[in-house]
Amino acid sequence: MNAVPATAQVVIVGAGPAGMTAGIALADAGVDVVLLDRLAEGANTSRAVVVHARTLEVLEEFGVTERLLEQGLVVPNFVMRDGDRTLARVSFAGLPTEHPYTVMLGQESTEAILLARLEKAGVQVVRHAEVTGLTQDADGVTVDFTDADGVANSVRAEWVIGADGMHSKVREAAGIGFTGATYPESFVLADVRMTWPEPRDEVCLQLSPEGVTVIAPLPDARPDRFRIVATVAEAPEHQDLAYVQGLVDARRPGAHAKVEEIVWSSRFRVHHRVADHYRAGRVLLAGDAAHVHSPAGGQGMNTGIQDAVVLGRLLAAVVAGAPASLLDDYEQTRRPVALDVVAFTDRVTRMATLRARPARMIRNLVISTLARIPAFRYKLAFQLAELANR
Repeated sequence: MNAVPATAQVVIVGAGPAGMTAGIALADAGVDVVLLDRLAEGANTSRAVVVHARTLEVLEEFGVTERLLEQGLVVPNFVMRDGDRTLARVSFAGLPTEHPYTVMLGQESTEAILLARLEKAGVQVVRHAEVTGLTQDADGVTVDFTDADGVANSVRAEWVIGADGMHSKVREAAGIGFTGATYPESFVLADVRMTWPEPRDEVCLQLSPEGVTVIAPLPDARPDRFRIVATVAEAPEHQDLAYVQGLVDARRPGAHAKVEEIVWSSRFRVHHRVADHYRAGRVLLAGDAAHVHSPAGGQGMNTGIQDAVVLGRLLAAVVAGAPASLLDDYEQTRRPVALDVVAFTDRVTRMATLRARPARMIRNLVISTLARIPAFRYKLAFQLAELANR
């Protein structure tokens, strides 16, 4: 573990995409930043794979977007299908942005790009640092943590950002509630090599009585790598080739899709929750510590990165002498965004997981009818791209 200074202007807990983005924004503004993370290294799995237009826009000022485009796969279309029937095809072309597309890129690559930029700004991530609590007063916050050997330590900061995920120790220590619930289904997530009948310029939301399935292409030298996300009643601990093949066969019968290899897989439960507040005194929240929701739409990491850019700018101004009340703008602007994303992804998830045949028939009729209206397709693309968050 790197040596931790006794004091810093800002301590960020959590070196995921949101935490590192906040660190870059603050360091670029000349703020003294310490970034703590309990893990030995950053993400080495793909997890979040979608980077939307608004995120590409906000990362441009840090010189990160060009690297994301170099390593990622540009995908300009979003499609909804039931079986082999296309219900809606939404193009991001024509959106008011320099990036009218999504970029598919594994989270391990996104984090590596952000880490290189963070280190260029002069910030090193302090790893094996497990935060155990924090105490704040009128002048600052003391963050307690243990190192890899379990030795207790602490750092004193003027401000603390909790970007330490859904089970945030910072949020808990600050006494901020996390209101919401958990979906009854579990989710299977798998990166595979497979033959797939659809083109690699689209992300497909595949509807079926068995549940919702998202199939998206991933960047690779070979054109057979895809991400599969599927709702199931109860995911097994280990997802073997036969299990994932069974999911694809059941949800897209007749597609003749063959799963050749599982590159990586996982399972998880999905919550839809938003922090009751984004600030408690000198403690602020960003990313999954502030909001979690269904992966439908791929907006989780994107919303967190956008949180971090806004928060970094505001907090840098406060550290430089602006009134602390300026930070009230953070919650006022970003919490409504999270509430909208949670509501949108919840609607999509519940719509996509309808089981009863009459309800599915009505759903398909409504979607296919609306999809013929250009204004509807534009609005959906605009919402998925998160351009309303400007």
